[in-house]
Amino acid sequence: MEIVAAEGLRLDLDVFDYLILVIYFATVLGVGFAARRAIKTSADFFLSGRSMPAWVTGLAFVSANLGALEIIGMAANGAQYGLMTLHYYWIGAVPAMVFLGIVMMPFYYGSKVRSVPEFLRLRFNRPTHLLNAITFAIAQVLIAGVNLYALALILDALLGWPLWVSIVVGAAIVLIYISIGGLSSAIYNEVLQFFVILAGLIPITIVGLVKVGGIDGLFDSVRDSRLGDQALHTWQDTASTANPLGANWIGIVFGLGFVLSFGYWTTNFAEVQRALSAKDMSAARRTPIIGAFPKLFIPIITVIPGLIAIITIRGLGAEEGDLVYNNAIPLLMNDLLPNGVLGVAVTGLVASFMAGMAANVSGFNTVFTYDIWQQYVRRDRSDEYYLRIGRWATVGGIVVGIGTAFIAAGFSNIMNYIQALFSLFNAPLFATFIVGMFWKRMSAWAGFWSLLLGTLSSLTLYLLYLADVVPFNSDLEESFWGAGLAFVTAVVVAVAVTLFTPPRPENELRGLVYGLAGPTTSGQAVLAADKVWWRNPVLLGTIAVVLAFVLYIPVW
Repeated sequence: MEIVAAEGLRLDLDVFDYLILVIYFATVLGVGFAARRAIKTSADFFLSGRSMPAWVTGLAFVSANLGALEIIGMAANGAQYGLMTLHYYWIGAVPAMVFLGIVMMPFYYGSKVRSVPEFLRLRFNRPTHLLNAITFAIAQVLIAGVNLYALALILDALLGWPLWVSIVVGAAIVLIYISIGGLSSAIYNEVLQFFVILAGLIPITIVGLVKVGGIDGLFDSVRDSRLGDQALHTWQDTASTANPLGANWIGIVFGLGFVLSFGYWTTNFAEVQRALSAKDMSAARRTPIIGAFPKLFIPIITVIPGLIAIITIRGLGAEEGDLVYNNAIPLLMNDLLPNGVLGVAVTGLVASFMAGMAANVSGFNTVFTYDIWQQYVRRDRSDEYYLRIGRWATVGGIVVGIGTAFIAAGFSNIMNYIQALFSLFNAPLFATFIVGMFWKRMSAWAGFWSLLLGTLSSLTLYLLYLADVVPFNSDLEESFWGAGLAFVTAVVVAVAVTLFTPPRPENELRGLVYGLAGPTTSGQAVLAADKVWWRNPVLLGTIAVVLAFVLYIPVW
């Protein structure tokens, strides 16, 4: 097996490789212009007129997550932490996706809200709504910066442009097709991008495995590497923190599997928005569950290449330069793929980053327009006015995303940065949300204070960690415990404040709280269209969760 020492990320593309990329960009823009013809109202722009079939929204749901977080971040984690990265999929994604479809979508879709913050306004009060809208908007432009930075890395590798030029060009491409076609353009492109991503990354996995002698050869090489045998197990050695991830099973199960996972998948509007665009309740419930099935097997094209990279790329894991973990996939492309196939792989990477950024931007422009501008700045204007604001919000979100891309550039492993953001923004929101959904007594002000203090507790722990006041074994362990602290703080505050403040009248909570179902969230309405087994969310969700735990067995 040849070990290479990568000296740079410049990819040796030929004319055919560039042609593939140009065709892809032309197709993406063409989809945007085609989608524009269907946009007549703000609902068409922000929610696709609630007309999408389940298979489209399901693929868009998982594709929206296939951005830099998934491709660059998970490959980096595979190289740094080994197979323990699988926790982000099998316990850290699939159960939460199923829970969203079965339990929470009837309330989201049935209440006819246009966003997650709007649900909080109906359940709690306007201060809670405004706080969540602002924190969500901040989170989305920060995460959009991650995807934009990763896209800029690829354009830099392609053309040798300075980072700032690559960031601006990448942002312009996404800006055009989102501002033209709105959410419909994003969703249809995400379905296209899903298959382009697979076509781009599957060759890397296959050629890489051939090079290292198959899966057995890969595992033997990992055992002999600095990662060692521990990197080939998921739960072994998690009774303590003596494992590559530096986290014990409590942090993995509670911090990642419950708080971070459920916080992201069930309350992140950038994902929920895809389900809200579905044509009916049944399609909305099946959306995240359909997405869960490809999610089970995506580690084959993310985690496995990360392991291949740590074996075949000498020096990978440097603190700075071309050999940081984030560059595992681009370095493998440069090392393994011939021209033609290289063009497909580059196009797949570009597609993944554009899908991730488009999801962030489409979520941002909806929340900014409906939840901030319409509610607190300019009320009672025409629908055309808010449609224009949505397009300007798209421009603004991408401009801010350009700035936040340089923040992401300061992290050698962007997964660590992403998890810190999730522990800060998603974990306390999930706690506030889930308590409010299952406990009708929870008061309006309990929602506000639990969300605020939960967020501040996670931020405080992160700052103490950065200042070396509170030590952790790794950045990811801090994010697991930060998420857990935020969740516990939010729950305790919710209970305490509720005891001293009046509850909302039950008639105002129908369709928003369990036990107080409205006409659109009753069991009969939800299950009417799900009698056929392959359309039944409960059966499909159960199969997905069982598969997730079965897949753990060979790498326990």
